[in-house]
Amino acid sequence: MFNVTRKSIEWGNETLTLETGKVARQADGSVIATLGETSVMANVTFAREQKPGQDFFPLTVHYQEKYYAAGKVPGGFFKREARPSEKETLTARLIDRPIRPLFVSGFKNEVLVMCTVLSHDLVNDPDIVAMVATSAALTISGVPFMGPIGAARVGFSNGEYVLNPEVSDMDHLRSNPEQRLDLVIAGTKDAVMMVESEAYELSEAEMLGAVKFGHDAMQPVIDMIIDFAEECAKEPFDFAPADYSALYGAVKAACETEMRAAFALRDKQERVTAISAARDKAKASLSAEQLADANLGSAFKKLEASILRGDIINGGARIDGRDTKTVRPIVSEVGILPRTHGSALFTRGETQGLVVTTLGTGDDEQIIDALHGNSRSNFMLHYNFPPYSVGEVGRVGSPGRREIGHGKLAWRALQAVLPAATDFPYTIRVVSEITESNGSSSMASVCGGSLSMMDAGVPLKAPVAGVAMGLILEDDGKYAVLTDILGDEDHLGDMDFKVAGTAEGITSLQMDIKVAGITPAIMEQALAQAKDGRLHILDEMAKALTAGRQEFSAHAPRIETMQIPTDKIREVIGSGGKVIREIVEVSGAKVDINDDGIIKIASANADSIKKAYDMIYSIVAEPEEGQVYTGKVVKLVDFGAFVNFFGKRDGLVHVSQIANKRLNHPNELLKEGQEVKVKLLGFDDRGKVRLGMKMVDQETGEEISAERAKEESEA
Repeated sequence: MFNVTRKSIEWGNETLTLETGKVARQADGSVIATLGETSVMANVTFAREQKPGQDFFPLTVHYQEKYYAAGKVPGGFFKREARPSEKETLTARLIDRPIRPLFVSGFKNEVLVMCTVLSHDLVNDPDIVAMVATSAALTISGVPFMGPIGAARVGFSNGEYVLNPEVSDMDHLRSNPEQRLDLVIAGTKDAVMMVESEAYELSEAEMLGAVKFGHDAMQPVIDMIIDFAEECAKEPFDFAPADYSALYGAVKAACETEMRAAFALRDKQERVTAISAARDKAKASLSAEQLADANLGSAFKKLEASILRGDIINGGARIDGRDTKTVRPIVSEVGILPRTHGSALFTRGETQGLVVTTLGTGDDEQIIDALHGNSRSNFMLHYNFPPYSVGEVGRVGSPGRREIGHGKLAWRALQAVLPAATDFPYTIRVVSEITESNGSSSMASVCGGSLSMMDAGVPLKAPVAGVAMGLILEDDGKYAVLTDILGDEDHLGDMDFKVAGTAEGITSLQMDIKVAGITPAIMEQALAQAKDGRLHILDEMAKALTAGRQEFSAHAPRIETMQIPTDKIREVIGSGGKVIREIVEVSGAKVDINDDGIIKIASANADSIKKAYDMIYSIVAEPEEGQVYTGKVVKLVDFGAFVNFFGKRDGLVHVSQIANKRLNHPNELLKEGQEVKVKLLGFDDRGKVRLGMKMVDQETGEEISAERAKEESEA
């Protein structure tokens, strides 16, 4: 009944297996990839015809993590998987980016890739397994795909690169100094197609070494997929790219002069208007048949690319007049919003980000529900890209894949320099509002985020800046690496290479290639050029702020931490939370206790923090023998007075210890509710507290000298 094909190799410390022929047999390509006990099913389907008028490649990638894969039941009211999580969205992007450029040029039939995590061993991250499964499914499906690709994760520990480190090793890298890198790489046999990384101030040489290590490590996987496909691949889909050379010739003849003049305009909005006018002029001269051709958009794009790329590769100026290494003018401003905790406006040419930092408490931490367990994050970065930032009218909705991906890139770049939670017990939320965009707004978010957090008083280890690099690579091997690329250079170029870091090293690297990869020499030049650009941007940022402010905003909460013994947590919380509610109500401060006995007390009012601290301290601390305390008389008996002197702790002042004279009854000097100063004399055989008053000055709280005690006794 089943025609099963199965291949396995030993890869790293695990067995990697590919299987097809048993499940999802109606899909064009279906592969279950298993690494260790993590299994992902990738299913590929594609349309046999292009939709009429389709002028772009409609590739859709979905990645789904099923909770049953880890033996879990989803949370929430409906108890089923709902909207994609951030991890699912980011992994879908990881899969999409390296495969998209490898479809045959001109192929515009709809393609759907669906990856489903079926099993997760909590050791091997399913994202790498999903990329391998997708590559295999595409390779056997018959779709015109110039793969296969391989993928790998690379760690860096104790000066050594690590292939596919465990999930636990990559969790919370900020608190794990042993691990300095989490890099995901994908590529073909000959070239790197995609890199995504989180790093801890790695040098350019170390980062380049990680990329080379990962590319070498994925080669056995690529060979395995080729062997796998030789046994079970379907016949290639009969597809030949459309020949639109005649249409391109007509477009070029109709508007090349106007298009060149448009690209000579340095202002983006003027250039966009002029390009649109050039297109309209060309359309006016084309026939109805040419206007209806689905390749018209491709013809215009080819003309625009040839003009932009040709000028740069031949040594001319870029469209805004810069050479290949110059960064656009930068203006950095901080503290521009009066009520926020920290704010910055970072402007680089025609790209601008308004970035705001808010400081919160432990209650504001983000709870992350993942297959490998729940966790909490005290650092969030949210990126918003409204239509007005590019002068357009558009729909505004919930964050899309672009917003989530760009925000995560900036998060990776900045979290490497954050202080430890034990040193800075705040939850940090950074929001980047992109108000203008012509070139990398994610890197503007990095620069603005760094300034904004320093303005809020966050003691960063070092400022962070980011720069986007581009590439023009011609068929004859000529190339140009571009620093601080514009939107048009990104759109019409061959590489988007974003590098962020401090003056000491790289904290994040993201690379996407639109051609069949680049050589190590080109990547090395791009990294070196990016370092020069990053250092220049850091110098410009330093004109606004170089380190975290010493004072917080008047509107930001103050947080003080204290450590208590874990066996005292129950006493601080009280039955049903009664005690901690009373502390919050009386002090006006916010109190958060974790299972390790760390208490965070937060308030904008210093007196409230002190009051809460004192109340907690009185519960958990132990009274010290010989110390003087202020207490209150709670009960009078014939033989003495009971005094509440330390939190809820009471002690007995014997009648002989009340005054330096004989008393028949304590009520001769004391009454219930009276405030008194007492000295802790010690504990009796049963652990009962013994207090004394007669040796303490009731006005000052100081101990009375022997001479004075004698005088009072004689009196």
